[in-house]
Amino acid sequence: MTHLRQIMLGELERRNYAPGTIRAYIRTVEHFAQHFRCSPDKLGLEHIRQYQAAMFRTWKLAPNTVAQRLAALRFLYIQVLKRGWSAAETPYPKKVLHLPEILSQQEVARLIDATETPFRRILILTLYATGARRAEVARLKVADIDSQRRVVPIRGGKGRKDRDVMLSAALLEELRTYWRGLRHKPSEWLFPGNRWHTSSRPITTKVLWLACQQAALEHRQIHPHTLRHCFATHLLEAGADLRTIQVLLGHRDLEETTIYLHLSKKHLSATSNPLDMLQLGTPGEAIRSV
Repeated sequence: MTHLRQIMLGELERRNYAPGTIRAYIRTVEHFAQHFRCSPDKLGLEHIRQYQAAMFRTWKLAPNTVAQRLAALRFLYIQVLKRGWSAAETPYPKKVLHLPEILSQQEVARLIDATETPFRRILILTLYATGARRAEVARLKVADIDSQRRVVPIRGGKGRKDRDVMLSAALLEELRTYWRGLRHKPSEWLFPGNRWHTSSRPITTKVLWLACQQAALEHRQIHPHTLRHCFATHLLEAGADLRTIQVLLGHRDLEETTIYLHLSKKHLSATSNPLDMLQLGTPGEAIRSV
């Protein structure tokens, strides 16, 4: 696997794949080889079919996860091993769309107030106020806080795309309070790692995940991405248009953003229910008239 791994790693890097995608693809190929206890270059179509079945039957993986793992194997066989790939024999599973859980603005406020430390508080505030992904928040730099233009540039987001998000006046004030409370002022990363926040590296995404988990309301599972969904939904309810939200979130396709139409109470309540338009008699009237 070592030589094959190096070749695959080189092909992924040559195509400028994101680091997270590279790690996921390499892990998939390693797991594929370990499952059959054989190098992938000695495995064929039937093994891929068995592996795909096991992902659903044995490991109970979500369809989207299965699709990503198949993409990794497809890359291996086409780009690295230079073999054919039959989409008909290894079809991608149908994606399942689950509506994400949304907190009300009051619940977001309670979540923020439930944080145990000032550092966790500023992390949750930043997640919600920017709508950024947790990896994007983790890698924010001090120089990214543009108080003059009131924007926060997100560098190298998903798909290696840059974008700007608005800098809330309330967030700016909270960040200044956070900055004044730091004993050692960081020169590069806005949220430096280690317990004293003095590392030359930024915090990991796990720190953001734990901040949300430990402040969770009523034993509900709150993830950093929950706050991103809240940001978008609350913007929509406040009157922002979908195109603006698409740009702020960094979505490639507007269709990704339309999910928030299903989550917005404003848009749901603005639509009349057909039952309300029926002219109904009093209960039992039709029976008495027979």
